[in-house]
Amino acid sequence: MSETASAQEKPEQAAVPSADELRVELQGSCAVITLNRPRALNALSLNMRTKLAEAFPKFARDPQVYCCIIQSASDRAFSAGGDVREIVAMARQDLPAARQSFREEYSLNWLHECFSKPTISLIDGAVMGSGVGISLFGTHRVAGERYRFAMPETAIGLFPDVGVSWALARMPNSIGMYLGLTGRTIGAADGYALGLLTHCIPAARFDEIRQALADTWPVDTVLDDRHVDPGPGELAPLQTTIAHCFSAPTVEEIIARLQAVDGDHRAWAGEVADELATRSPLSLKITHRHIRDATALDLRQTLTIDYRLACRFLEGADFYEGVRAVLIDKDGRARWNPHRLEDVSDVMVDDYFASLGDSEMILLTRQQMQAARV
Repeated sequence: MSETASAQEKPEQAAVPSADELRVELQGSCAVITLNRPRALNALSLNMRTKLAEAFPKFARDPQVYCCIIQSASDRAFSAGGDVREIVAMARQDLPAARQSFREEYSLNWLHECFSKPTISLIDGAVMGSGVGISLFGTHRVAGERYRFAMPETAIGLFPDVGVSWALARMPNSIGMYLGLTGRTIGAADGYALGLLTHCIPAARFDEIRQALADTWPVDTVLDDRHVDPGPGELAPLQTTIAHCFSAPTVEEIIARLQAVDGDHRAWAGEVADELATRSPLSLKITHRHIRDATALDLRQTLTIDYRLACRFLEGADFYEGVRAVLIDKDGRARWNPHRLEDVSDVMVDDYFASLGDSEMILLTRQQMQAARV
């Protein structure tokens, strides 16, 4: 869910939620949701998520609503993640409330997946963390030319949540493991090749899309007619090296393989290995296992495990320390605990994945959700 380092540029000055930070309107037969918190790069606040969770069931039951658009009022970002500073402050005062916040977020992700009408995300700019969670599971994901995707949670002592490990686990050539562990950013060409996007359309044409959908034109026709092939992505030349390094059975072996890369990709591999050395060792090992395990899970099961992990991270130290180092003090000197990969034991990792018992998050099945018309 993490708010990223890029969201540091103009931090929110006030914690008081604005009624206008998420707008919900009906334009013709199209419901339009506009993220409108530009100073925080649309980092999702608790208030914004609550409004989203209230809106989708209403759209599902409204016969006038043909489809739903999610967009940003700013051309700088779609959403740079969740407001993790808000979550950390809450957890320090009321841990059960922070757990409930994660529960509500993952329930919203599942609600989005089960929503019974077309959902079109118009993404021009950064989409990260929680911003991915409110767009990835819609039927259509449209990238403008400024699209940039990342899941940088290991840099703040967390893990790629909001169900995204389910998608990362299904990417070819271990690219999902690479993106999940490093948190590196990719553009529209790679996003389209990896299935994160359904269309690439210049942002200047987003108004045309809104107008056509408001007039109930078929979604696929509207988007297909405007799609522009983005060409090969930046990761294409690196696929063989990524597959070799990030298919390793342990994080330690991934780093060893990166350090052994020779030839044209040696400098790139060295930079990646150096970046991994700055990430939370616990986050890296949790993320590695979560993505590997998610190959055998569906999205609902993945979100259930996301909640287990989030609760355990709230009880630990690295999440708080990472947010401090990256987003609050901004000194970039996180003191991780444990500090070394070799000190993160299998038992420690197993404990994070263990059932919460009576406190587990229970999500309705897809059939139950749609029977309830959400």
